[in-house]
Amino acid sequence: MPWQVIAQQIHAATGESFQMQHYTSIGGGCINEGWRVQDATRVYFVKFNHASRLSMFKAEAAALHTLASANSIRVPQPVAHGVTGNRAYLILEFIDMTGRGDRHALVRLGEQLAKLHAHTARQYGWDMDNTIGATPQSNSRCNDWVEFWCEQRLGFQLQLARQNGIGTRVLRKGDALQSALPGLFSDYVPVASLLHGDLWGGNWGVSATGEPVIFDPAVYFGDRETDLAMTELFGGFGEDFYAAYQASWPLDHGYKVRKHLYNLYHVLNHFNLFGGGYASQAESSIDRLLAELR
Repeated sequence: MPWQVIAQQIHAATGESFQMQHYTSIGGGCINEGWRVQDATRVYFVKFNHASRLSMFKAEAAALHTLASANSIRVPQPVAHGVTGNRAYLILEFIDMTGRGDRHALVRLGEQLAKLHAHTARQYGWDMDNTIGATPQSNSRCNDWVEFWCEQRLGFQLQLARQNGIGTRVLRKGDALQSALPGLFSDYVPVASLLHGDLWGGNWGVSATGEPVIFDPAVYFGDRETDLAMTELFGGFGEDFYAAYQASWPLDHGYKVRKHLYNLYHVLNHFNLFGGGYASQAESSIDRLLAELR
């Protein structure tokens, strides 16, 4: 591992010498390697991937800066990113995530997420493209939400699924859903809220001091319902979280249907990354949405 380069980059970014004393591999995601590095007084978190993935780390650093500028919910602060040899790296603030995800933390997370979503833009999208997991995610600015979702989210994933052999029946139903999509927005035009973009249970935690922390973002400006839908995809965040969010900024009644559309994006992405049973899950979601639109 290029620890000398990492130490030099921390020094260059902070202005303080960093003499590496310990480095420990941290298990976690299937996309990047994670390491905890420290000297006598300071600790950082470092991600590594292939050098070709530098743009992913650049986008993540920019996303964390964007989220931090909203002053609503804590995120790890980016320190530096770059390439050494054939490896790209991203150095982040290390946050001790040993706090309890209890009722108090969930209430704060719900309130702070609503505060984050209150930061809005004139258009949907973002300043740069990024990734959802390891999949490219386009964020070209757009004035029309249905167009943005149809082309840059649902349509893109369906095209990838076609290349990955998902089957013509699912694709045919997906095409029908794209054509019928405006029916889910006949009386609802979402504001362009600042989103985490990939807010499942593995991408938040609680610091040792009890602060909710979100990380590994896929930031863009879009319908806040997409973040809420993602929280429900793999088990949910608990009643206290949803009650606190609703008390801060109630959701539109149509969310109960649209959340299946928004999570279809992630289900298709999981098919494109991992294959397997996600194809049938995607088809079931499409069938449910088409039934609502008849």
